[in-house]
Amino acid sequence: MKDNRIAAAQPELQSAFREVMAAVCTPVSVVTAMAADRPHGTTVSAFASLSMDPPMVLVSLDRTSNLLDLVRQTGLFGLNVLSSGQATLAANFARKDEGKFERVDWVAEAGVPRLPGTCGFVACTVTQLVDGGDHVVLLGRVQVAEPASGAPLTYRARVFGTHSALGEVPA
Repeated sequence: MKDNRIAAAQPELQSAFREVMAAVCTPVSVVTAMAADRPHGTTVSAFASLSMDPPMVLVSLDRTSNLLDLVRQTGLFGLNVLSSGQATLAANFARKDEGKFERVDWVAEAGVPRLPGTCGFVACTVTQLVDGGDHVVLLGRVQVAEPASGAPLTYRARVFGTHSALGEVPA
């Protein structure tokens, strides 16, 4: 039996939750996949390291994402961790249209598109897909990991920015 009080409060809860999550600083990346030698990608801020042994990451994609369909088919995805100067690239890949890779440099690595100038790149094999509400969480085993230097692009309060170290934190 459904509790009508919970259903009635749901829009308020979703709005409050959206505001709480907007206050959290998250890293920004572009998840990529290949289909018939054609690159595809989308901007995400919901990803994290999952395991060191074996090396694994998790990435959350919208259930209606075309990229999710491609990842399901190929079993592969790339995670391009964007640098602080790549806000335009993040906005480009956040669009819903098919022309995201027009005028964007990329190379194929481990079967997925890699974007130049990023803070880091990992290529993964999907080990599991986990349903999570309106999203699906990809669990990926890292096959390639390439760190790079530079400050990461972050997203907070609906604005792109970057991380700034505070220096040593007293014990």
